[in-house]
Amino acid sequence: MTATDAPVGDGLLVVDKPAGWTSHDVVGRARRLCRTRRVGHAGTLDPMATGVLVLGVNKGTKLLTFLVGHDKGYAATVRLGQSTLTDDAEGEVTGGADASRVTDEQVREAVAGLTGDIAQVPSAVSAIKVDGKRSYARVRSGEDVELAARPVTVSRFDVLAVRRPGEPGPDGEPLPDGVLDLDVEVDVSSGTYVRALARDLGAALGVGGHLTALRRTRVGGLTLDHAVPLEQLDPETGPGPTAYLVDLADAARAALPARELTEEEARALGYGQRVDSGEPGRTGPVAAFGPDGRLVAILDESRRTARPHVVLAPAGAK
Repeated sequence: MTATDAPVGDGLLVVDKPAGWTSHDVVGRARRLCRTRRVGHAGTLDPMATGVLVLGVNKGTKLLTFLVGHDKGYAATVRLGQSTLTDDAEGEVTGGADASRVTDEQVREAVAGLTGDIAQVPSAVSAIKVDGKRSYARVRSGEDVELAARPVTVSRFDVLAVRRPGEPGPDGEPLPDGVLDLDVEVDVSSGTYVRALARDLGAALGVGGHLTALRRTRVGGLTLDHAVPLEQLDPETGPGPTAYLVDLADAARAALPARELTEEEARALGYGQRVDSGEPGRTGPVAAFGPDGRLVAILDESRRTARPHVVLAPAGAK
């Protein structure tokens, strides 16, 4: 077996997903390149979107549960003046009104109304299941789907630029009459739909809106600085996956609060025993490390006694 043929170890791969690929496409490609079926992802990206897609490889898949719920950062472009069936550029235009007279102050006020803790109705073409069937599948088969609002948090919603009719758009061509393009950056809680923010911003301004570009810049503490283009994971066009695999300990330290264990505590957890919480009352998962730096377990320290969510270094493991 050559180095190229050898299976990849345990950890995370942070991929800069290309446009046009589904998250499932990327997972399938990573499985072939890593020579293992044990590859999963921590939250999907739409095909049109690019940016941070976190993959777990082998034992790294056990970390994904704790990454899915992290807050996320995005850079996006919102087009005001047009609504679409899918709330993004992939759907047909279904309505809208002239947005050329919308002022910067009106935009700021509408953005402020969509910042903080809000109730958001997910996009109808989301992957949410309705009576066992994906919402997007129901919409594409001609059904009218109404999803319930859910609480989400938009902790940052910054408008970086406003482009008006006649000014160059992202492709260098002048924007058509009647639309405004907003370049925005947002930080949102897990479960927030950025295209729903675009839809609701357009609705608040009375002109309609949809998303024309989306790039995920961050999942928790994992950013574009950690991400690699997909072609770099292919040994024929780059160094291959092993060169970019973030090992379990480094991945957990980047993504979760850390706790340093004593040798006795590490041994006890490895045998499936419980230990006292380091900081009782912590609400999120905690990564627990042995004296040798290995990731021993992910802990729930919400009570006085810590409960392992998962043990990654059983007693006797090297």
